[in-house]
Amino acid sequence: MGRFAIWYEHMCRIIMNVFVVHIAFLAHTLLGVVVVGFFPSIAATNVTYRTWLRDVKDREWRVRQTWTVFHRAWKSDLLKANEFGYPQFILWFLLMWDYYIANNNDMGKVGIGVSGVLLLLNVLYGLFVFLSWIVRANFNENAWWILRYSLSMVVARPLCSLMLLILTGIVMWAYFKWPGLAAAFGVAIPAFAAVMTVYSFGRLPGMDVHVLEPQGHTRRSQNKKNAHQH
Repeated sequence: MGRFAIWYEHMCRIIMNVFVVHIAFLAHTLLGVVVVGFFPSIAATNVTYRTWLRDVKDREWRVRQTWTVFHRAWKSDLLKANEFGYPQFILWFLLMWDYYIANNNDMGKVGIGVSGVLLLLNVLYGLFVFLSWIVRANFNENAWWILRYSLSMVVARPLCSLMLLILTGIVMWAYFKWPGLAAAFGVAIPAFAAVMTVYSFGRLPGMDVHVLEPQGHTRRSQNKKNAHQH
């Protein structure tokens, strides 16, 4: 019972943390009049989650601590986050527009093939974009280095890419099924799922559960082994 109470409290703190990030995201996006504030809010969301994950000894953050980390990250990244985000957005918009055109024009079998290729490109590009913001939050490198590293991760970490795709799909399904959930948490849940996926499967230096929490990981593996033996 005591273990359940600890787990329950931990889950409540995580939910509260994600909710605070959502409110901070909305407030700072509006603070930047959307056009200037949106991409710095994306960057600050990933920085906040990364900072929280790396704080292994004390993840019981209060609202003020989460807000402060978010605000500082947002304020320090106003220019560079927009320089990083807008080219990505424009390219993704063009890919989605091409996919829309291919799906809404009768081009026969060729159109079906083109539509399939564009769908695959959109999915892969979406994974790349998700990963690029997490990699950017983790490394203090220039944009080209981050983009190359993120692109290599999509291919070199297939389990991470697959889990990211699955979790994003589950979140999108949940948002479609329960629109109130999307209103309450917005991009905070998909971003949290993405950061947790990279933390668990991405083997990202400085943000790897196997390095930051080796004892907990070993303990979980041993418990699974013992359960299997019994």
